[in-house]
Amino acid sequence: MQTSFSKEKQERPKRSELRQKQKEIMNVENTKAQMRKGVLEYCILSILNGKDKYASEILSTLKDAKMLVVEGTIYPLLTRLKNAGLLNYRWEESTSGPPRKYYTLTETGKMFLKELDTTWDELRNATNLVTQNK
Repeated sequence: MQTSFSKEKQERPKRSELRQKQKEIMNVENTKAQMRKGVLEYCILSILNGKDKYASEILSTLKDAKMLVVEGTIYPLLTRLKNAGLLNYRWEESTSGPPRKYYTLTETGKMFLKELDTTWDELRNATNLVTQNK
C-alpha cells in the first residue's frame, strides 16, 4: 500500500526537470530581449526620420509603442549611432530646465534608414510566411 507521502513525492517534478524548465524560461526571456535589441536601432532612426527629438522624447515614443527601454540603454546607443555618422545633435535652450540635446538624422543616416526599411519589409514578409503556417 502506498502512503500519501510517497505518492506526493512521485508527483512532484524532479529537481533536474525544474532546472531545465528554468533554463528554458531564461532562454525565452533572453531571446525576447535580443529581438527587441535587434530592432531598437531601426526604431530610433525611424523616430528621428523627419523630426529632431531629444532623448526623453525618443524614450517616450518607444514606451508608448510598448518597447521596453531604459535610459541606460538609449544613451550609449545614441552615442554609437552618432559615432557611426548616422546622427548629429545640437544643443537647444529649454524654457523648462537645462538645455536639451536634439538628435537628427544625417544624410548617411537617412540612406541607412531607407536600406533598413527595405530589409525590414523583406524580413517581416518572410517571417509572416513562415509563422502563418502554425
